[in-house]
Amino acid sequence: MFIYRQCEDYREITMGIFQKIKETIGFGPSLSADNYEQAYESDYIEIDTKKDIGNKAKIVVKSFLITDFADLKDCLDALREGYTIALVNVKPVKDKDIMELKRVVNKLKKTCDALDGDIAGISEDWLVVTPTFARVDRGQMTEEIHE
Repeated sequence: MFIYRQCEDYREITMGIFQKIKETIGFGPSLSADNYEQAYESDYIEIDTKKDIGNKAKIVVKSFLITDFADLKDCLDALREGYTIALVNVKPVKDKDIMELKRVVNKLKKTCDALDGDIAGISEDWLVVTPTFARVDRGQMTEEIHE
C-alpha cells in the first residue's frame, strides 16, 4: 500500500512537470498536438532576407571555387578554424587537369580525416566538406570520396 502511494505521487509529480513543459512550448490545455496545425494555419512570419547578421553566426556555410591547387589554401584554412562547412566547386580544375583534381581531392580528404570531419561528392563538380561537428548524410544524391 505504501509503495503504491509513492508510485502515484511520483506519477502526479511527473505529469505535472510534463504539463508545465507542454504549456511552455505551446501545447497547453487549450492547444494539443492534434490541433496545433489548425491553430497556426493562417499565421505567417515575414523573414527579412536582406538582414545582415554580421559575426553572430556560429557556423558558416561557404562556397569555394578551385581553379588550381593553390586556391585550396583558403578552403583548408576555413575548415581548420572549425566553424565552416565548405561547398567546393572543382569543375574548373577538373576541366583543366585530372591529375590536379586528384591532388585537390586527396588534400581535402587528408585534411578532413585529420580534423575528424566528413567529405562527400554532391555532384560531379561539387564536394561538401564538414568539420567535426557535422556529417554528410549519404543519401541518393551524395557519393563517398575514395582515394
